[in-house]
Amino acid sequence: MRFRRRNLPWVAVLALLVAVVAVSGAASAEVLAVVAGLAGLGAAASLIELQPARLRETMPPSPLARMRMSADAREAVDRARRRGSQIYSSLALMDIGVISSHTTAEGIVMRKSRSVSGDDDGVRPFVTLHVRPDDADRNALVRFEIIDHNGQRQYIHEMKVFLRDGEMNILADHHLPLADNPQLTATGGEWDLRVSIDGMLAGALSFNVSPSLRARERQLAQAARRVGTPGNQPAAEDAPIRLEDLLRGQHSDRTQR
Repeated sequence: MRFRRRNLPWVAVLALLVAVVAVSGAASAEVLAVVAGLAGLGAAASLIELQPARLRETMPPSPLARMRMSADAREAVDRARRRGSQIYSSLALMDIGVISSHTTAEGIVMRKSRSVSGDDDGVRPFVTLHVRPDDADRNALVRFEIIDHNGQRQYIHEMKVFLRDGEMNILADHHLPLADNPQLTATGGEWDLRVSIDGMLAGALSFNVSPSLRARERQLAQAARRVGTPGNQPAAEDAPIRLEDLLRGQHSDRTQR
C-alpha cells in the first residue's frame, strides 16, 4: 500500500465542492450523505494505491512450503523474523548451513554439519532457495557472513546469482580457512552464519566450532621441549641411577675390601 501525494490537489477540490453543496442547502440530508460518501470513496481510491503483488510477496510461506523446509531453515528463518526481517515468500529458504572439508589419506572429505573443528581445512556456507516463476530470471545479490563467538566477522562474501524458478542450491565461491588460521582463537565456541538476499536478512543459523587438537598437541610438545632444556634439567643427585652403574659401583666396593 502506497500513499499518492500527487492526487492531493484533486481531492481538495472535491472536498471543497461537497462543502459548497452542504452550505448552500440545495440538497437534502440524504442526498448530501450519499454525495459525501461517494466523495470519500473517490478520495481514498485516489490517494491509496494497493499493491497486491507486494502483499502476496510479504506473506509467510504456505504450510506446504514450510513442511518442505529443513529444520535448520525453519530455525534460521524464525531467527531472522525475530530480528525484524521478512524475506519474500517468492524466495522461500529451504535449507541453510556450512559444509566443512577435511583432507585425509583417501582424499578430501566434505560434509554438512553444525559442528566443525579447527582441524578441518575450512568451511563454506550455502543456502537452498525455492524461487517462484514471478521472481525468477533476474540477478540477486547473496551475502554470506560468519561471525565468531566474540562478535567478530571472520568471513564476508557477496556473489551475484541468476535466479531460476524452482529449487536451486547456492554455494559460496570461497571458503573460510580453519586449519592453521592465525586469526582464529584456540577456544572455539558458538558461531553464527547469516545470509542476506538483496540486502534483506533471509536466515541466521548458529553452529559450533571446536578448537584444533593438532594445535593443542603442538603446544604441549613445545611446552615439553621447554621443560627439557639444559636450564631446566633436574639436579644430578635427582637423576635416576642406571643398573649398569649400580653394579659397577658394587664391584668396586668388593675389590677395595
